[in-house]
Amino acid sequence: MAKARRPSRGDAAIAELRAFGLALPGAHLKSPWPGHEDLAVKDKTFAYLPPEGQPFTISCKLPTTSAVALMLPYCQPTGYGLGKSGWVSATPPADALDLEMYRAWILESYRAQAPKKLVAQLDAAAPAPTRARTRSPARRTRSKA
Repeated sequence: MAKARRPSRGDAAIAELRAFGLALPGAHLKSPWPGHEDLAVKDKTFAYLPPEGQPFTISCKLPTTSAVALMLPYCQPTGYGLGKSGWVSATPPADALDLEMYRAWILESYRAQAPKKLVAQLDAAAPAPTRARTRSPARRTRSKA
């Protein structure tokens, strides 16, 4: 009798990242070929993730951070000419799954692929960043003499 395969850490990471991407405005699954479910917005893919049971890998369009991502030893430009457009693929070892970084990649890629209207919707739903109220040196008040 064959043993049931236990879900790997990579499977859990893939499921979490897929759920994160699908929570973005207008995001949906796109199946360009059997066995693949990519994250897309308006039918434009913004993240390639493997099906369950496959080794962890992720590919995203990173127009602003691709140069930094490519410094990681497990990253390379995405094949099929996508790397020329800022797409980066990562195949990290199981002990180096940085989900926070991959969520940031998914967001950056979504922003690059989504229509401006959906990006504005995302920004409107996000909590406003807190800013410390400080005066800049150029705006000093005059003291009374």
